[in-house]
Amino acid sequence: MAQLTCQDLSVGYEGEIVLQGLDFAVHAGDYLCIVGENGSGKSTLMKTLLGLQPPLGGRVLMGDGLTANSIGYLPQQTVVQKDFPASVREIVRSGCQARCGRRPFYSRAEKRLAADAMDKMQISALAGRCYRDLSGGQQQRVLLARALCATQTMLLLDEPVSGLDPRVTAEMYRLIAELNQRDKITILMISHDIAAAVRYASHILHIGETVFFGTTQEYLHSPQGRMFATQEGGEDDERDL
Repeated sequence: MAQLTCQDLSVGYEGEIVLQGLDFAVHAGDYLCIVGENGSGKSTLMKTLLGLQPPLGGRVLMGDGLTANSIGYLPQQTVVQKDFPASVREIVRSGCQARCGRRPFYSRAEKRLAADAMDKMQISALAGRCYRDLSGGQQQRVLLARALCATQTMLLLDEPVSGLDPRVTAEMYRLIAELNQRDKITILMISHDIAAAVRYASHILHIGETVFFGTTQEYLHSPQGRMFATQEGGEDDERDL
């Protein structure tokens, strides 16, 4: 049974549809990269999957034990967020807030979960550091550790390597792949990096004037895949919706 299914889904904002007729399913352990032209609605789709905005048509269904509260989310960072004056430990632990309910403190198990997430992201030594004093790559690791505190099931990542240098980008991709392969966490990631999408993803969702969904190998032989594969680096530095 699929963890996440979209049936004839239409998404947009302020009542204006930017993407429609989407049909695809994500199963446990999949690594899905969402790619496509600038302004095609990738981030809008992700926000709809998260329930942050309602569909403008069709349905988003969850199954196989997945619930809205068992999805971890790493959004694009804003300038204000990069300057947040809190410790790494505090930010990572805040990913456990949904588990706390009305309880105004973190349990021993939640603290252990946060510590384990920092270990996986190799940032335990930074636990007492102020978040705003970290490099961009270190900050992304902190936010990924925070997202891990919310889930051991599915992560939604919105351009997690945006603005990072090539060495740090490669390391982030390695860590995300480990979460997928070692910890069996389902990954849905928006990316402008077609080369990385083809290297790491098991499935590709290409959206734009035309839509493709299938395995990475199927994508490479599709018209969309052939077109994007010829672009230098497969990257587009412009922001999506």
